[in-house]
Amino acid sequence: MITITDLPEYEVAYVRHVGSYMDTRVAWDKLGEWASRQGLTPHNQFFIGISLDDGNLVDEYACRYDACVTLPSGFEKHKHATHVQFQTLSGGMYALYSYYDTIDKLVLAYQNVFGLWLPNSEYEADDRPCLEFCMNDPASDPEGKCKVDLYVPIKKRA
Repeated sequence: MITITDLPEYEVAYVRHVGSYMDTRVAWDKLGEWASRQGLTPHNQFFIGISLDDGNLVDEYACRYDACVTLPSGFEKHKHATHVQFQTLSGGMYALYSYYDTIDKLVLAYQNVFGLWLPNSEYEADDRPCLEFCMNDPASDPEGKCKVDLYVPIKKRA
């Protein structure tokens, strides 16, 4: 089921991974260690993945992925620029698709939204990245599955 929602703008710290989307664990580990030292945990911040390239159009070794954590208001970014990078994620209207399965099948969530739902809706994709809100740690899930709230940026069809 897909719901339409508005997201605010988010300030995030991130670690970029270049390569297979199946190998993003290194970026997540690096970000997680840094975030933990700052007191940024899943209990008080969002952890968001951003797949920046379409694996059907870009060679696997060149795919870019940002592992992100939202920052609290007033966070002093200048003190941390050597460990992580910073960016602002655009707010706006998104289609929300909740996913729970193994990470290798996350591509099916994208196919459902872009291939099935979007063409039959009153919306079209907007020119912002999709946001993968990580709602659990697959390593500690009893079935090894990931729970992801996939936010696809949309706008009303012209």
